[in-house]
Amino acid sequence: MDCPCCSGKLYEDCCKPYHTGEKHAPTAEALMRSRFSAFAIPNGEYLMDTTLPGKRKFHHKADLQEWGEINEWTRLEIVQTPALNQVEFKAYYTDQNGSSQLHHEFSIFQKMHDRWYYVSGEFME
Repeated sequence: MDCPCCSGKLYEDCCKPYHTGEKHAPTAEALMRSRFSAFAIPNGEYLMDTTLPGKRKFHHKADLQEWGEINEWTRLEIVQTPALNQVEFKAYYTDQNGSSQLHHEFSIFQKMHDRWYYVSGEFME
């Protein structure tokens, strides 16, 4: 199957090795793409595991899993990566009521022990 992150690659050659723990995302953008795919699959455990450990208390695996399950994640657009640890993106999805939605976020990532983690995001628009 095509990877949900819209890379143009097959899932097995793109985000799946990150989801299975075979590899770690080498860049903040790769982590962002793999997290989008984790919402599309959905894989709440991966979303928690790739959140900075000190920030996990602000998230709940069940909520992340549910947000992935109740929405149909249709497209990811990387708007810009102004720094190694920053990604602005637009995630398009259809909500549980069948309405098209856009999640536009400027995210901050941190590399720790040779792994990238999601730190926080600011909603845009």
